[in-house]
Amino acid sequence: MSRFTKIALIGLILFPFAFLLMLSVGRQWPYPAVFPEQWSLGNWQLVLGGSEGLGNSVLLSVLLSLSVATLSTGLSFWVSRHIAYHPKREAWLSLAYFPYVFAPVILAACLQFFFIVGGLYGTFGGVLLAQLFITFPYGVIFFSSFWNERLRSMEELVKTLGGSTLQAYAKVLVPVAKGALMTCFFQLFLISWFEYGLTNLIGVGKVPTLTLRVFQYVNEANIFLAALASCLLILPPVALLWLNRAVVFQKHIAP
Repeated sequence: MSRFTKIALIGLILFPFAFLLMLSVGRQWPYPAVFPEQWSLGNWQLVLGGSEGLGNSVLLSVLLSLSVATLSTGLSFWVSRHIAYHPKREAWLSLAYFPYVFAPVILAACLQFFFIVGGLYGTFGGVLLAQLFITFPYGVIFFSSFWNERLRSMEELVKTLGGSTLQAYAKVLVPVAKGALMTCFFQLFLISWFEYGLTNLIGVGKVPTLTLRVFQYVNEANIFLAALASCLLILPPVALLWLNRAVVFQKHIAP
């Protein structure tokens, strides 16, 4: 690949990010101007000042995604082990695909009644639980190919030497699965981070995550604040991609 081709490819990849950043500092952009007529950091000052509430949305989204990713990764790792060694493994594993038969909005509509009765409608806990319906099955599917006879033999060896199931997890299974656990955590974090349908319907607008804020500004035709919110929205995924490459790939996959 020539140097020009590499530069052009990098430019195409970075263009959407540069375009969003340009819009986030723009003020007026009348047709047919190529660029905004005014440039200002006022939009970013609104975020730092807290008047738009975007700072709270960022913190809320981070807390929600971290909670969902942590719970789903841990639960799916434990449940997937029991499914992998069950005589009817394929039947149980097929159930993990069931939530993906529906679109998230349809799934939320089916669950809506139960969240209302349970008092979870429009709450942080309700949105967290709703997102588990799509992240937990993903984790089970992700770990389905991880378990094998070698790991089972290692676990049985620990018990033969007098170790408990908890010790088998702590001393053998979790250290061996460290790379897979981190990769699954990153992916579930991103699923939760960008989730819109379940969050919007179950949260009823009372749990204003950053993703919801982006759509709110788009619906209001406020392209500048929408661009700013989008810039904030892509920061964690970029950071996770870097961590995935620097930590998971190099330490656990690369020779």
